[in-house]
Amino acid sequence: MPSPKKYPSTLDGRYFIVDGRLWRMSNPDLAPEERQRLVDLLMRARRQVGVAKKAGDAEAERRARAAVDEAKRALGERGPVWWTDGAPDFNRRSVANTPYADQEVLHPPA
Repeated sequence: MPSPKKYPSTLDGRYFIVDGRLWRMSNPDLAPEERQRLVDLLMRARRQVGVAKKAGDAEAERRARAAVDEAKRALGERGPVWWTDGAPDFNRRSVANTPYADQEVLHPPA
């Protein structure tokens, strides 16, 4: 998944938008050191997915994908939402089919 810093985001900071689809942002309440540790784990796991696929090792790929999922959940990008106002999760949905369809978005610096 591309870096959220390169794409517009919703004003509430919950999602970034790629090709008209919402992708959940990491939990902004994570301490910077913890966030970086989790991102490092995520990147390592993603590399392991590629190595396993190239080697044709289905079991290693399964383990690596599980590690990706675990890191993304710890970052708040998957699993229970990190916000507390009871708003629903629209992760991976088309912006057009959500309440964000009529809202402005923040655009990244040019």
